[in-house]
Amino acid sequence: MKENIDHKQAQLTFPDIHLAQQLFGEHNCNLKRISDTVEATIHTRGNAVVIEGSPIEVRLAQNILQQLYGLLKENYPVYPNDIDYAVRVLSNNDQVNLKNIFLDTVYITSKSRSISPKSPAQKEYIDAIRNFDIVFGIGPAGTGKTYLAMAMAVAAIQKKQVSRIILTRPAVEAGEALGFLPGDLAEKVDPYLRPLYDALHDMMKFEKVSSLMQKGIIEVAPIAFMRGRTLNDSFIILDEAQNTTNEQMKMFLTRIGLSSKAVITGDITQIDLPAEKSSGLIQSKNILQGIEGIKFVFFSKQDVVRHKLVREIIKAYEDLELGEK
Repeated sequence: MKENIDHKQAQLTFPDIHLAQQLFGEHNCNLKRISDTVEATIHTRGNAVVIEGSPIEVRLAQNILQQLYGLLKENYPVYPNDIDYAVRVLSNNDQVNLKNIFLDTVYITSKSRSISPKSPAQKEYIDAIRNFDIVFGIGPAGTGKTYLAMAMAVAAIQKKQVSRIILTRPAVEAGEALGFLPGDLAEKVDPYLRPLYDALHDMMKFEKVSSLMQKGIIEVAPIAFMRGRTLNDSFIILDEAQNTTNEQMKMFLTRIGLSSKAVITGDITQIDLPAEKSSGLIQSKNILQGIEGIKFVFFSKQDVVRHKLVREIIKAYEDLELGEK
């Protein structure tokens, strides 16, 4: 790859014309996407691009294009969302190597779609899950906390690293009044567990999930059902942990048995507990961080992998809360 930089202009030449075309996108749509975000002008000349802008903008655009081209050379398909993630990551830290993040395949879904981290925090998170028995993932909605944990759980069951997956979350909106809701137990708690089912069905065929649940290999239940049990040889995910009470969190953490791994996810800015109740997630964050074998990973709005407007919405609410203090 040849490079000729002259202050506010740089030219990059990509040797493989087919990969260059993939990088540029149909009608150069990928280049436009980068140009609009980075605020640099990008023109094409065959399999080369000319970048114009301020020195900072030119350097950032160069870095993005070079690293995305490197991913394509590794047979990694670059989609529009990947471009957005690359721009965001490299804008925050130009020393990040995207290959170390994007090429770390966590799981291949039934639709042959690769699940991989999209930010340094997500990469830290999956590495923590690999290396620690108890991992807390704390941060705003849309940062992939539950989804990546689910992918790691499904991968673990397929590799026979554990014998079952247990998925749980508090049914806090129903309080202790589940008995007063119409329908059988499954009908009562399913609405609160639906996000876990959705993630499962996104990774495995419906029939496969149903079969594993019938065999007890996958269990989805509210946290109250964990009481009195010892969970051995399991991959356990506690979702929406900010809505556990102190007592529930202690009960859950002391259920973990031999050869088990637990991932606890939550957003401490979205607590739905009654005012008189304290969040078990906040208490655990305050008292457990010094314990060897427990890892806390913190996400920010920069790690949001949903629609780009979600990140702006989170920022707007953060600004509002700061203004009210």
